[in-house]
Amino acid sequence: MPTKAASSGRKLVIVESPAKSKTIAGYLGEDFDVTASVGHIRDLPQPSELPTELKKSPLGKFAVDLEHDFEPYYVVNPDKKKTVTELKRLLKGADELYLATDGDREGEAIAWHLLQVLKPKVPVHRMTFTEITREAITRALQNVREIDDDLVDAQETRRILDRLYGYEISPVLWRKVARGLSAGRVQSVATRLVVERERERMAFTAAEYWDLTAEFEPVDSSKGGAFTAKLATLDGARVASGRDFDDQGRIKGKAVLLDGEGAAALTSALEGADFRVASVESKPYRRRPAAPFTTSTLQQEASRKLRFSSRTTMQLAQRLYENGYITYMRTDSTALSSQAVNAARAQAKELYGEKAVPSKPRVYASKSANAQEAHEAIRPAGDSFRRPSAVASKISRDELRLYELIWKRTVASQMEDATGSTASLRLAAQTREDSPREAVFAASGTVITFRGFLAAYEESTDSSSEESHAGEREKESRLPNVSEGDRLEGRDLDAAEHVTSPPARYTEASLVKTLEEKGIGRPSTYAATISTIMDRGYVRTRGSALVPSWIAFSVVRLLEEHFGTYVDYDFTADLEGDLDSIARGETKRNDWLRDFYYGSSSKQGLEPVVNNLGEIDARAVNSIPVSDSVVLRVGKFGPYLERTVDTETGELPEGDPQRANIPEDLAPDELTPEKAEELLEQASHGDKVLGQDPETGRDVVVKDGRYGAYVTEVIPEMTEEELQAYLDAQPTEYYKNGKPKPKKKPAKEKPRTGSLFKSMDIATVTLEDALKLMSLPRVLGTDPESGEEITVQNGRFGPYLKKGSDSRSIESEEQIFTITLDEALQIYSQPKQRGARKAVPPLAEFGEDPSSGKKIVVKEGRFGPYITDGETNITVPRNTTIEELNRDRAVELLAEKRARGPVKRPSRSTGAKKPAAKKTGTAKTAAKKTGTAKRTSSSAKKTGTAK
Repeated sequence: MPTKAASSGRKLVIVESPAKSKTIAGYLGEDFDVTASVGHIRDLPQPSELPTELKKSPLGKFAVDLEHDFEPYYVVNPDKKKTVTELKRLLKGADELYLATDGDREGEAIAWHLLQVLKPKVPVHRMTFTEITREAITRALQNVREIDDDLVDAQETRRILDRLYGYEISPVLWRKVARGLSAGRVQSVATRLVVERERERMAFTAAEYWDLTAEFEPVDSSKGGAFTAKLATLDGARVASGRDFDDQGRIKGKAVLLDGEGAAALTSALEGADFRVASVESKPYRRRPAAPFTTSTLQQEASRKLRFSSRTTMQLAQRLYENGYITYMRTDSTALSSQAVNAARAQAKELYGEKAVPSKPRVYASKSANAQEAHEAIRPAGDSFRRPSAVASKISRDELRLYELIWKRTVASQMEDATGSTASLRLAAQTREDSPREAVFAASGTVITFRGFLAAYEESTDSSSEESHAGEREKESRLPNVSEGDRLEGRDLDAAEHVTSPPARYTEASLVKTLEEKGIGRPSTYAATISTIMDRGYVRTRGSALVPSWIAFSVVRLLEEHFGTYVDYDFTADLEGDLDSIARGETKRNDWLRDFYYGSSSKQGLEPVVNNLGEIDARAVNSIPVSDSVVLRVGKFGPYLERTVDTETGELPEGDPQRANIPEDLAPDELTPEKAEELLEQASHGDKVLGQDPETGRDVVVKDGRYGAYVTEVIPEMTEEELQAYLDAQPTEYYKNGKPKPKKKPAKEKPRTGSLFKSMDIATVTLEDALKLMSLPRVLGTDPESGEEITVQNGRFGPYLKKGSDSRSIESEEQIFTITLDEALQIYSQPKQRGARKAVPPLAEFGEDPSSGKKIVVKEGRFGPYITDGETNITVPRNTTIEELNRDRAVELLAEKRARGPVKRPSRSTGAKKPAAKKTGTAKTAAKKTGTAKRTSSSAKKTGTAK
């Protein structure tokens, strides 16, 4: 039962993020100290980081004790030791402790870890809220509770499960595909979805079909104006459209297929035909508003309407929540509190009138009954909603756009249905020919007579998703008021050819939707999952579409063939149901983990699967047939084509295998047998000699490389005579024992190279072009002020100028050979811009650094987000999210990086042993009951080095 907290003495409140702590501190009195743990304070270490004496123990493989009920060995994160010290200092002066981390599983686990590390001797209260407003914080103080052991167990199970899954399967990928790859419970399944969709596109066969459209107008003009209709049936049989073909291009059912000749003949035969209304059908139209946002639907809609990635959406939503503008943004629930319902209804009445609001509040049933998601839907915070215009000056532009989307959706969810009527017309005519045929055209239109919620908000659909084939939302259009038998004039008959399209690639929005529909993972983790599969190189974007890499094909194939159960969609979804069962107290954590890892009479275990894999043919795993004679192989240096059968003899080709690189920007479904032959044909000509460099006499050739075509010079190898003469000319040196040292061979000269411009072609590039390309970088001259040399060159991201460490993009590749020193100096006199590409905004900004005086920003880098002041860079700690960073922490990290100076790489073998970390807990010792946290010995955790 909820209990009221004591109201006297000093109180310490610990939340997760500094931004949240600042907002909450403003609502509490002077008796409260509000601080942040900045996310998790401890976690499972890497097994290599374990104390020496534990590496050979049952903990050594996973930092989880397999022999003692899968007890995890936790250590305080190195970057959180100062945080823990500060929390302990504040706790010494407190009479009560409030653990106010998020109310989901992870937040519950963070609160429990704080309790285990801080070991408070004062009363402890678990305090949760779904929005950061004065009213919500007041209610939370009056309804504190104890830590929910079942929620903690569910989160700890998930953490251990992910460690077991990743650390058992990832090494197999390293050995058989490539180093550095990873497998994950949800990420592997998400990758498989993207790969399977690409396989469907690769297997797709396009089909052609024709249709007819025409413009019609009632002969009696008083009945309405012109409209467009499409041929629906011919002699009573339905005319085929795109939906009537399967993926192999075969027509399904009994639809009539029109070809070009037949469509043209039908068009001629219908010229001047007498069209009459064959039927008129009208029915009521009603459309209900969409439910308020959940985590998943918010990510989908923000992707479609605002073009935000899932990661961006969650970062913006986190900031809106922490600053008190929206409710908690990780939820599966579509339910609204009574206060929120009243606020939405009141605002709808105020803005759109009494008729826009139904007599009774709308109630939306939640899709999920998960204990971890006992929250409201995502909505504007407060018992009354702030309009977007009222917060516009207080938040960033993108935060405002997201807030407005949430505000509109919430208000619309409590408004009336949109109503109207839908009319359908069928227009028939006989063809003008010896054997007349009956052609029926169809048209439909919707008239909305009461807009209802549409006045506030309309949900969009993913135009690239499968459901787009079933038709988009009805667009408002009016048909003439005609009756059966009325004559119409038909004109502008048009026969059009169509080609069926392959299944659309996933976008972030449609992938999130599919994951949720299949029950895979949790919506709160989808943003991180999509970011992970992109960071790992499994998936890249092309526009908004997700395109898998060839290495993703190898990974998925290996997992399907040898770990099929663990990338099965139903199995992965069932795991989430099992975690929910643990969260509800229906299943014991240790029993479930034992069955998952070791197996049971009804369940296959992960350990026996890994231990009995048998021989895995790495070559087969990394080979993808393109045609009967060509195979794609995923190699150490990237994918390449290899001819396996001689097209003339039908046997293995003689000599070295014929191979060709695959352009990096070529999508898997674009690698057709014809394209493969084209690439092999280009490669078969070998290095095309363009001529000789008149200065050196060396051959200049053009080659086709993995990253595109390039030119280079051929440096001849030394003859044996030349090599011997070179060695003879060297003075003889001796070891201390008097024996002569071997003479060194000359270092190989590095050839000059140059990538072809985008405007150049491997077939037409000339020797003159090649010599110019190989002469780069081109020196323009010296900056008269700084004395630094200015060069112009071509790079991976386009042409640019370089002066010392200052690079500036220029407009085109052709400018490389025409730009002058004066023009370059003019460019350098302007403020620096991020090249011709659109500047990417920083992930966060924290003002000026007190040491350097320069602006501190957080940027997305090649290896993840990092903090920089323009001089010093420091990677954001692995256990810290962008949302958890604040100015003080950023300044501290930069200062620590400056103090450390340049990184010194340790020698490979020093013989020194790392001192063992002191253990402050054991797996078998029950957690001490402190405050309100109650744990049994079966759920006690190792505290590791938590001091």
